[in-house]
Amino acid sequence: MSQYNIAIFGAGRIGGVHGGNITVHPDCKVSHVIDPFGDNAEKLAAKLEAVVATEAEALADASVDAIVIGSATNTHADLIEKGLKAGKAVFCEKPVDLSLARVEQLIEAIKGESKPLFIAFNRRFDPGIWAMHERIEAGAIGDVELATIISKDPEAPPLEYIQVAGGLLRDMTIHDFDMARFLLPEEPVRVTALASALTSDVVKSEGDLDTAVITLQTASGAIATITNSRRTTYGYDQRVEVHGSGGMLRTENMQPTRLIEENASGSVHEKPLYFFIERYQESYRNEWAHFVRVLKGEEQPICTIEDGRLALVLAEAAYKSLAEGRTVDVSEI
Repeated sequence: MSQYNIAIFGAGRIGGVHGGNITVHPDCKVSHVIDPFGDNAEKLAAKLEAVVATEAEALADASVDAIVIGSATNTHADLIEKGLKAGKAVFCEKPVDLSLARVEQLIEAIKGESKPLFIAFNRRFDPGIWAMHERIEAGAIGDVELATIISKDPEAPPLEYIQVAGGLLRDMTIHDFDMARFLLPEEPVRVTALASALTSDVVKSEGDLDTAVITLQTASGAIATITNSRRTTYGYDQRVEVHGSGGMLRTENMQPTRLIEENASGSVHEKPLYFFIERYQESYRNEWAHFVRVLKGEEQPICTIEDGRLALVLAEAAYKSLAEGRTVDVSEI
């Protein structure tokens, strides 16, 4: 096969990111773009030299090897099922669905399907996080005791996004739940959450949250603390620290350059990169390269539907903790 043909579902921001990475990869190309908003589809298709298609047309086209699902969250589960049953490999953005019951139903529905399914928790593929994971696995810092995950957006999303995103913990924190699972030595068994709406009147009016601290604990006692906010004044705040019995590993924010100005007033460096598209540009490239290796049969998907389910389980445990004002055992979910 000279190139894999990829159909992209969703012509918004994340569809454009994946489309760009597909186009520059030597082993694949975008063949179809599908989006209910025709103008968006036309623009992205023209940019990627692809054709605009309907869902049915793309799934029925035997030349399509894989689909990328970057459409609205409420379409993910249905498209995963339809894609696999149509004989396509599937790359799907998180979350799988906002309903844990629907995710579990989907898992049953796709049993026995032979094509691979990858759930795109892209932050695992950030070079710093990947190196951190490998060093933890190699025992570089001994036994993991405490992980601190800081994830803060520069501003709240627009109203139309908040209304369909499923809430802070299922939308934003879902990445951090996966990150905690990726770095901790065992699965979390207890969850405690505190959260508020402090940064945005729009968020508050919709009954959503924008500020949260969630603590996870494993059976052996290792702890992860997640700190979230929908507002910073200085850019996209993405830091991770893992402390162990033999040392510590840490990733820092990324700036446009490493330039530092020093004078009598002090030392100044640039603010962090503004948002996730800029900050995680390399991780998106890396996860697509991994997916192509999956298509070739060289690797198995690193992020599976079970990873998607377990991250959502932690989100549901956190919401239960908020509602009942107590620590929740994950087994209760």
